[in-house]
Amino acid sequence: MDEREILGYIVGETTPTEFLFVVDEKKCPQRWDYVVVNSREFLNGEEREVEVLSQIETIFSRSMTLNPPELMSIEAVERIIAQNLAEPKVIAKARVIGFIYNGNVLQPRRAIFPGNPVYRASKKLLKDFYSYPEHEGIFIGYLISREDVEVYLSVRGFRRHLAILAQTGAGKSYTAGVLIEELLEKGATVVVIDPHGDYVFLSESSSGGIYSDRITVFRTAEGRGRHNLPRKPEIYGVRFSDLSLEEIAFICGIEERYTNIRRSLRDVLKELGGRNYTPSDLIGELEKRDDEGSFRAISYISRLLKMKVFGDATTDILKVLRPKHVSVMDLSGLEDAVADYVTFRLISEIYRVREEKSFEFPVFIIIEEAHRFVPNRESTLSKEIIKRIAAEGRKFGVFLTLITQRPNKIDPDVLSQCNSQIIMRITNPEDQKAVRSSSERMSENLLRDLPGLNVGEAVIVGEITRAPVMVRIRRRKTREGGADIDVVAELQKAIKRVEEEKDKIETLEEIRRSAKDLVEGY
Repeated sequence: MDEREILGYIVGETTPTEFLFVVDEKKCPQRWDYVVVNSREFLNGEEREVEVLSQIETIFSRSMTLNPPELMSIEAVERIIAQNLAEPKVIAKARVIGFIYNGNVLQPRRAIFPGNPVYRASKKLLKDFYSYPEHEGIFIGYLISREDVEVYLSVRGFRRHLAILAQTGAGKSYTAGVLIEELLEKGATVVVIDPHGDYVFLSESSSGGIYSDRITVFRTAEGRGRHNLPRKPEIYGVRFSDLSLEEIAFICGIEERYTNIRRSLRDVLKELGGRNYTPSDLIGELEKRDDEGSFRAISYISRLLKMKVFGDATTDILKVLRPKHVSVMDLSGLEDAVADYVTFRLISEIYRVREEKSFEFPVFIIIEEAHRFVPNRESTLSKEIIKRIAAEGRKFGVFLTLITQRPNKIDPDVLSQCNSQIIMRITNPEDQKAVRSSSERMSENLLRDLPGLNVGEAVIVGEITRAPVMVRIRRRKTREGGADIDVVAELQKAIKRVEEEKDKIETLEEIRRSAKDLVEGY
């Protein structure tokens, strides 16, 4: 005997991708809840019965006697209700997700027959759809409509890159923190490009104390950061004399066609060989020469004087890359040009050592505010290496996670290379359009749902999940650094500060008057 809970029966016209069903009013499910129907599909030459998982997109109620609404008066409605003639009917529209066969989610080829019962999806079936083996699964959160069902992502899906897209305040940095926690537990080498210092507290537990000693924060020698840290950050530095001619030319924008400038630079660098020199030293040597190439080179090299990143030593990239370790590159407080250079240098070095196989483990690079480093139209130093990794990084075990609140501001080619996406609340039409263009798996119906998501809720599509899923992100174990300030609490502190200062002034005035009275009494 089938003990599954029947919610209703399929009615009207159906297709392999969607169907309508009339709902039992006493068991009325909610929007985004999961249902299952039985169907028959041809698999390996045999017709087999399968359980087709579907998700309710829309629920609407109608009454034949209370129609058309424009002809209804208050008196007529009250008479119909008084005589119990309203007879409301609840109809739900469900979108087909698929069925599992040999561990894979397949799409039905047949329409489901009207009259078939529609059941509430069991916890076991949902778990089969949205979980992975322990060594592969990343615990991201819970189904929005079934919070007793945990949702896991596949770490294998990161090989084709990931984008986290959401408007400000929707929870994208919080979600990235959850992913970092899970990747660290899986033994991953993670590097975080952090322009605002949102991830500098990852080593601390959300409840206080130390979360992990496998997390290191790096800053440049000139970087002051946005936050005071409990542990002194490591210094990430670059010795200028370690840069090759090609790297200096690239940073300064000296194109290959500027042969005279490059020739002068090559000659001076050869003369300086073996010494520890700075950009100022290089300019000084160029000033000693009287050729036009050297004179023109000075204007290019002078740009480097503004980059307060060059020091006495270059940080070994293997100090940043370690197995089961997270390195956070804190760029907060740096000028955009410096942050761009540090990102370019760091990511280029990561790609080099993976290409040369001098670091043996895959590297997960998480880039916050990705539109700053790989913008749609503008050029940056880091843009080309990020585009190269997006296109070829998977072959060398370098995987990107791009995070942005402005999808339409990011290079569309790079965004389209992110085969998985975690999409949170987005209301801007241009950003929705960019999401639509970048993802083949993002249906119009899912796009329409984005403005209705609450903070901490997400739609996840792509290779990191067997099927598109709507998730409430789990609570973080680590301390968050990117949360909005509590405006009310801060304003209350301001009021308290003013009142305290006022009390001090009144106290001093009282002391002054008392002293004056005392003096006049003599």
